[in-house]
Amino acid sequence: MTDTVTVRYTCPHCGAVVSLERRPDLADRSVTMAPQPGWEYATPDEDVESADGIAFRCGDDSVTDLEGNEIDGCGRPFYLNFVRFERGVELEPNPPTYGGPRFDFRP
Repeated sequence: MTDTVTVRYTCPHCGAVVSLERRPDLADRSVTMAPQPGWEYATPDEDVESADGIAFRCGDDSVTDLEGNEIDGCGRPFYLNFVRFERGVELEPNPPTYGGPRFDFRP
């Protein structure tokens, strides 16, 4: 049996928190309001290891506020994007739509 960890993701629409049990070696890139073009997404109950990320719908599963109190969630979709590699080279989203902070220092 593979060890798993509980990872928490915050809905970018309403701030609700979704918890997910998964392998600790999956590398997260970002959480976005829209899917990355050309990326394949699994639902949380599917085989997430073979996907490019996970498609959530806020409130489909148990969600909490930041303090851990159960709430309903907003019902909108959001996406966890994994780091992707091709031939050992990390792929950038094309086009980069995640809109979060950038750490590559490119304009």
